[in-house]
Amino acid sequence: MPGTTASLLVIFGASGDLAQRMLLPSLYGLQHAGLLPERLRILGTARSELDDTAFRANVADAVRKQVSAPDLDEASLAALLDRMAHQAADSGNADSMRVLGERIAALRTGDVLYHLSTAPRFYGPICDALGALGLAGEGTRVMLEKPIGHDLASARAINDGVARVFDEDRVFRVDHYLGKEGVQNLIALRFGNAMFEPLWNARHIQQVQITVAETVGVEGRGDYYDTSGAMRDMLQNHLLQLLCLTAMEPPARFEPTAVRNEKIKVLRSMRRIGRAEVQAETVSGQYTSGAVGGRVVPGYTEELGRDSRTETFVAIRAHIDNWRWSGVPFYLRTGKRMPRRSTEIHLQFRSVPHSIFDPSARISPNALTIRLQPEERIELRLMSKTPGLDRAGLRLSQVALDLDMHEEFAAASRRPAYERLYLDALEGNGTLFVRRDETEAAWDWVDAVLDGWRANDITPRPYPAGTWGPASAVAMIERHGHSWRE
Repeated sequence: MPGTTASLLVIFGASGDLAQRMLLPSLYGLQHAGLLPERLRILGTARSELDDTAFRANVADAVRKQVSAPDLDEASLAALLDRMAHQAADSGNADSMRVLGERIAALRTGDVLYHLSTAPRFYGPICDALGALGLAGEGTRVMLEKPIGHDLASARAINDGVARVFDEDRVFRVDHYLGKEGVQNLIALRFGNAMFEPLWNARHIQQVQITVAETVGVEGRGDYYDTSGAMRDMLQNHLLQLLCLTAMEPPARFEPTAVRNEKIKVLRSMRRIGRAEVQAETVSGQYTSGAVGGRVVPGYTEELGRDSRTETFVAIRAHIDNWRWSGVPFYLRTGKRMPRRSTEIHLQFRSVPHSIFDPSARISPNALTIRLQPEERIELRLMSKTPGLDRAGLRLSQVALDLDMHEEFAAASRRPAYERLYLDALEGNGTLFVRRDETEAAWDWVDAVLDGWRANDITPRPYPAGTWGPASAVAMIERHGHSWRE
């Protein structure tokens, strides 16, 4: 159940890239909308030796860069800056952490939310320091950014380090996709409408495709990305979370324990893809030079400046071995330097059991597409009579019932993911955050694939930037009579 609303937010890594691009602008958005708790104070901390005035100037710069001019309200920005303070600290320096602890104690008037926007290797030391200073007891909670580890063993080590200080119900692991409006709308679509649930199973659905396509390359993150790759950076967290929300059983209530209990059941039902299966069920790729959006772009190794076997594309044919989804393939695909930016969940229904129409009337299967980005849209494709007269009988065409979220809710402003996540974490609601057992179950499944790649010496297949990945990804899905939605 939600806890008491926090009155102090402490952001570790407040000078970092994530804070500048996402966190600080999201706090401004909450301030502008009047959604920040009235008593909330915000303390930023990093190694940077900034006083409060310099930090507030940095916050103002970050907000002005990221917030569009029509949405920028100087009064709201000033009100946010009034909440802000800064204290330099280094988790490896006991004296600086003690000074930070004194500042936290001085500002604290109620519950505290610690947001660790740092490299995961610092999570354990920061939590240990907070515990030693008596600042991690009742009334405190902690937000953790991904990646939680590099594999199952390192994820367990990080989780153990945090668990020494914070109980699991006070740990909020961020997957920012869960804060997106479209992801939450998937939950509303599935469980708020009577028409979908009877069809949401293997009897009626033939296949599911989940795609997260990016047009960007590594964008200056080459050193990090080269130790991670598409499997660890995107599929282990974002795509598997989308799969869980698509495939899970209806929870008893929309609350943290019930929702996350159903998600972990999905992860534990996923068929293992090991050494004997990886060549048939997975494809990895790496982009070479090409053109994206009419602009010539370099290949991955050119951007990186050295040779690499790191994958920038992954396609997987996954199965969930339970009653609801037995025999239904879940095709997962993610990659960089794709032709267009897209995140969507596509469910193709089975064909009608018998066509009453002339054999020349081709009936396409119904399909439901839930698009999360770049725009939020729900599209249901149905067969309809083509207008006009035809002596041969009815002519059929596939048409789309299209709900454009921007048009339908034009008066409602679109909320960035971190606004929702901050609001929930400040109020102690963990429904849209990831539980420890989910993180470790996802790593357990992904580790088997990575082990299979190593054992079979599988290297990424090249694909030109601006295409939908290696030809072998097309071959993988077409072997089973399906095709990628592009």
